[in-house]
Amino acid sequence: MIRRMVTATLAGAVLLTAGCSGLPRGAALQSEIRPSKGETEDYAFYPVTRAFLPTVEQWPAVGALASDGWPRATEGSLGQIIKPGDRVSVVIWDSSENSLLTGLDQRQAPLGEMQVSPDGRVFIPYVGEVRISGMSPQRAREAIESQLTEIAPSSQVQIALSEGTENSVAVAAGVGAPGVFPLRDRSTNVLTLLSQAGGVAPTLRNPRIRLQRGAQNYAIALDRIYENPTANALVQGGDTIIVEEDERYFIALGAAGKEDIIPFRDERVTALEAIAMIGGLTDTRADPQGVLVLREYPRSALAAGLRGPREDRVVFAIDLTSADGLFSAKNFQIMPGDLVLATESPVSSIQVALSLLGGGVGFARQLTN
Repeated sequence: MIRRMVTATLAGAVLLTAGCSGLPRGAALQSEIRPSKGETEDYAFYPVTRAFLPTVEQWPAVGALASDGWPRATEGSLGQIIKPGDRVSVVIWDSSENSLLTGLDQRQAPLGEMQVSPDGRVFIPYVGEVRISGMSPQRAREAIESQLTEIAPSSQVQIALSEGTENSVAVAAGVGAPGVFPLRDRSTNVLTLLSQAGGVAPTLRNPRIRLQRGAQNYAIALDRIYENPTANALVQGGDTIIVEEDERYFIALGAAGKEDIIPFRDERVTALEAIAMIGGLTDTRADPQGVLVLREYPRSALAAGLRGPREDRVVFAIDLTSADGLFSAKNFQIMPGDLVLATESPVSSIQVALSLLGGGVGFARQLTN
């Protein structure tokens, strides 16, 4: 009789506890997060369905990398263009007997290496300043020869160009051999330059290319350049290229195979890929109808006239037990900083309660004995 009374008491206590939130759990139930009908919360709740996907795709992106876009690939010239800061070696050839430029028994007058001034000029004896910036070496040679015509009609000019800063590109980090690389022509693209710099470091996860050009700051994933030839843009003199690891991540919590900070491994990560990246759901604990994605939008996303959520804090619910839910999860994009929460199944609470009941029955037996 005592055993039955103790057992009944324990069973009632355990079942009462099962209906409350006091049982030990690793995550919330979906019902605890989803607002009840008529309940007002300071967050919005949206089931992820086929009908909902076109709506959310028009909302502002969250955690996007700051970028001014990316320049489109174009065809470049094989020729060089002289710019301020370049160095030119000028040699003047003159066969005249009484040349002002060459001495006796000489046919050439090496002027040595000269740096192109900030205003694009070099000094030539008996002529003065000659502007050559913006010209090809061939055109600069003709410009100097035309200036020498009055004092040395038969003279000819030879020019060798050494590229300066404005005719070079710096590769600052993320490659095998960082450095400053002169542009031998105007057809050098990003992938060619990365190859000259020793290639991208193999330790970088999902590497991104950042291109700094004056006040512009461009960025793109390296994979996009590999996949799309029109993204393999030409570099310009004065550019700086930085190869860096993708620092975007999402957070995984709850009844999943892994609770951790998960780095993005591709340019775009979908909800279904995110679930696979965290080891799937725990069979004995997770609620496959209650995978939640929690996201915070900037307040600007709620501005009048802008397509966006009702609240800045949003909960997206994914049901993995339906075909529509699975297909929708495959197309729903995870944003940087998202929290992917695998909620607990209500059945797991009952299982915990039953295990407690079993332990209580054993305790009751010990008491009656």
